[in-house]
Amino acid sequence: MTVTVETLQKLERKMTLTVPVGNVQSEVEARLKKLARTVKMDGFRPGKVPMNVVTQRYGYSVHYEVLNDKVGEAFAAAANEANLRVAGQPQITEKETSPEGEMAFDAIFEVYPEVTIGDLSSAEVQKISTEVTDVAIDKTLDILRKQRRTFALRAHDAPAQPGDRVTVDFEGKIDGEAFDGGKAEAFQFIIGDGQMLKEFEDATGGMKAGESKTFQLAFPADYHGKDVAGKSADFMVTVKKIEAAHLPEVNDALAKSLGIADATVQGLRADVRRNLEREVKFRLLARNKQAVMDALVGKAELDLPKASVQAEVNRLMEGARADLKQRGIKDADKTPMPEDIFLPQAERRVRLGLVVAELVRSQKLQARPEQIKAHIEELAASYEKPSEVVRWYYSDNNRLAEVEAIVIENNVTEFVMGKTTVIEKNLSFDELMAQN
Repeated sequence: MTVTVETLQKLERKMTLTVPVGNVQSEVEARLKKLARTVKMDGFRPGKVPMNVVTQRYGYSVHYEVLNDKVGEAFAAAANEANLRVAGQPQITEKETSPEGEMAFDAIFEVYPEVTIGDLSSAEVQKISTEVTDVAIDKTLDILRKQRRTFALRAHDAPAQPGDRVTVDFEGKIDGEAFDGGKAEAFQFIIGDGQMLKEFEDATGGMKAGESKTFQLAFPADYHGKDVAGKSADFMVTVKKIEAAHLPEVNDALAKSLGIADATVQGLRADVRRNLEREVKFRLLARNKQAVMDALVGKAELDLPKASVQAEVNRLMEGARADLKQRGIKDADKTPMPEDIFLPQAERRVRLGLVVAELVRSQKLQARPEQIKAHIEELAASYEKPSEVVRWYYSDNNRLAEVEAIVIENNVTEFVMGKTTVIEKNLSFDELMAQN
């Protein structure tokens, strides 16, 4: 097969395909005969429908189907012959049939670009590190204690304090008018937990059971309730009940209640440390991976296939619509979404994907089976039954593919870190956990 490929633009190519009419017709006849054996039509027994009737009913659709198949086969063979890496689907345009009985088609398509990665030694990458300290363990234990706190009624004349659970009736008005969500009876919240606006918590703090108070509250401009955002309301609150919190002690009993294998304080702290170190490791990997990818993209030169960028834009739009739908937005499928919003992110994703793929290919950074296994076992370690989680991953090729992609990115991160100038920076545990 001789294939002539014409370059139209940077990545755009054009070639002419030919399909013998006779091949199409013989295939159409074969498919119609096969169809006639099973097709059901009113007035005829199955398999007894005359060929002319089958042809009249299904001839056009079968001809279209065969032609698509034949052109697709011709394009795949031609692209393979010319050693082309095709990006996206070709645009096929039919030309006039030749006197020799050959149907001709023009195929316009894009190819994947050549990727040039510059000198990585001239790039700088910031590498973040974080240590899990005893203070971080103590804070985590405090969270675990809060999750298991109990409450008991305070004395009738005892004022409400931070950490207390209060039960209140309240009613708010804006310019003398009630508003949605501004009134409740027997409403419970814990002072200091941030469930209510700070002004509301401050007004309730210090009150005693049975007391009432009026106060003014200014809703923030970015408050989730759009009808009241940025407005001031007059509230009346009555405290019905005040309960003091009791936090369990950090002792062997707490360790046992948490299901720690070594049900001692030392075993509990060791378990918390392992979990925090695992979480810190994954967060650091994500942060440092992002820094590496930024450096890598900055050192790469390539053109982007429009088809790949458009496909990525479509995926991002579908994801955005799905997110709106999950939030309960009506007609999320019809919400206008300009493609320009997603274009920068789509271009970056395509660029990064092509650059990483080239580095993986050229430096042989593919994920090895033992790396995939180790990563899955690490993910499973935080679960009660790790072996079941491991089986869950290995039972689905899609899940394995996701892990493989992560391992490949880790390999790329390690490789680039070894080539670039690394600037070490230490973040505290709280700083790392506060960042997304």
